[in-house]
Amino acid sequence: MRDCAKDLEKNGHLKRVSVEVDANLEMGEIHRRVYDAKGPALLFEKVKGSPFQAISNIYGTEARTDFIFRNTIGKTKKVIELKADPTNFLKNPLSYLSAPFTALKALPKKQWFGAPIKYAETTIDKLPQVVSWPMDGGGFVTLPQVMTMPPKSKNIMESNLGMYRIQLTGNDYKANKEIGLHYQIHRGIGVHHTMYNELEDEFHASVFVGGLPSHAFAAIMPMPEGLSELTFAGMLGGRRFRYLYEGGNVLSADADFCITGVIRKKEKKPEGPFGDHLGYYSLQHDFPVMDVKKVYHRKDPLWHFTIVGRPPQEDSSFGYLIHKLVKPLMHQEFPGVKEIHAVDAAGVHPLLLAIGSERYMPFRDKKPEEILTQANRIIGSGQTSLAKFLIISNHADNPNLHCHDIADFFTHVLERVDWNRDLHFQTNTTMDTLDYSGTDWNAGSKVVIAAVGEKRRTLSTEIPGNLSLPNGFSKPLIVGPGILAISSPNFEKETYQSDVSAIGEALKSIDPDKYPMVILTEDSAFLSAELNNFLWATFTRANPSHDIHGVNSYVEHKHWGCRGSLIIDARIKPHHAPPLIRDEAIANKVDMMMQPGGTLAHLLS
Repeated sequence: MRDCAKDLEKNGHLKRVSVEVDANLEMGEIHRRVYDAKGPALLFEKVKGSPFQAISNIYGTEARTDFIFRNTIGKTKKVIELKADPTNFLKNPLSYLSAPFTALKALPKKQWFGAPIKYAETTIDKLPQVVSWPMDGGGFVTLPQVMTMPPKSKNIMESNLGMYRIQLTGNDYKANKEIGLHYQIHRGIGVHHTMYNELEDEFHASVFVGGLPSHAFAAIMPMPEGLSELTFAGMLGGRRFRYLYEGGNVLSADADFCITGVIRKKEKKPEGPFGDHLGYYSLQHDFPVMDVKKVYHRKDPLWHFTIVGRPPQEDSSFGYLIHKLVKPLMHQEFPGVKEIHAVDAAGVHPLLLAIGSERYMPFRDKKPEEILTQANRIIGSGQTSLAKFLIISNHADNPNLHCHDIADFFTHVLERVDWNRDLHFQTNTTMDTLDYSGTDWNAGSKVVIAAVGEKRRTLSTEIPGNLSLPNGFSKPLIVGPGILAISSPNFEKETYQSDVSAIGEALKSIDPDKYPMVILTEDSAFLSAELNNFLWATFTRANPSHDIHGVNSYVEHKHWGCRGSLIIDARIKPHHAPPLIRDEAIANKVDMMMQPGGTLAHLLS
């Protein structure tokens, strides 16, 4: 990580913060300001309460992410392309000649002596205790690489390297002796946890921070089958992942820090709250706890961290890089699907856009058929199974359409969708753990919206003049073609049904072909101000089965549809987690520091 910092600084991508900064809220506020301004990576030279320096925002722009991996991303992509389709080698052997050697030379390597990580030991309380948001339960590791091994195994290729957030302090954790790990049972580490529950063996785990930039990315990358995280880290890093064993734990030889310990198999402790990447807090829940054995660090280490919050944030570049690398695998994983876009501005998992292909029965009237099969494949596979809203179109209807052009995609779909036919719900199912819009923690619903065929309507971009709103509803504003936002009364359980009925009755006066989608919100001016506001507020706050309504709705043979406009209730509900709000005093302090002549003015100059 220190080498990466020097490389970034030499090429104008990094600036130093030489004044002392508090890891409690101040570092996070500075990071957010610089990220929002598309500014440089930051090296904090003096962290209050810690002897260690810290670095953030190294992935702060797509261009800087490309720069970091400029020498290795092409070779890595070749390996993934070859795994996606081995016949590529036969079609163009010269282009792929180096790919097998790239993978072979990237295999992890055991370090027998002289591992940099063993330079010295420290304690948890000496590490930078980064608190990103006012309600955070303590200091967190926000870019951890957590490594576990299956029982009885010493084969490093069987390891799991994942990014599961770590709480260092706060709550009921014993200082320097316990830390919290936030992970679910279906994750790779959770599979190992289940295995250990059947045995007497201790469940060893190690938390790495820093090291080569590729190591953090490998911990979050959805791996192609047969490719280990460590081999991928070696390919993208241009250097083999070096490791060693220490008392039952695996150590990354090149990490900046390594926390070793044993996860309690049967006991959990409260973890959180934590200001998360959906733009809300994930609340306090019981999660596994690890007994800390030792904390190692290399010479002159850098504490690598990021700040998450309402997207986009620095971690958005992970999505950019993932898409760039795994695009060749998509057609193998999802046959017939042309594009998929997990919408970052909506928190990634709440909204997925896709373009599929209809090849069934070409002589019949066009309607969603094959793309429904493809949609079911998408919401039944891996990370994409966390999607809450999946909107899918047909490639042949507009070969020039791309789902990364979000505004055009919504217009295309709304010009073609049939609310009588094209809504497909899954109720009483699972939901992303970080999404609190559902009926319970990790429980909610999904909806697939599938649009196929010729354009059937012309969407309006004018506010309807004949709309008479009921009491409490006001300020109808256009979000985009065919999408109307209406300021609505605050959600109350007692008046919920009457509110929906009243607005549904009022909307009968407008032409559903001009306004096929209506969003209920506390503040229509905010929701309509920019596309990202619409994406975030609408799709993070709505549970499809409970919050989708419609004008002249009906149920026929267990299928729900509506003959008028679709209504999405995107109001904040009592069970939702609170949104992330900056600490005003800290924000004012950073304002002063960043003014012309201030101690941080140089960061944005």
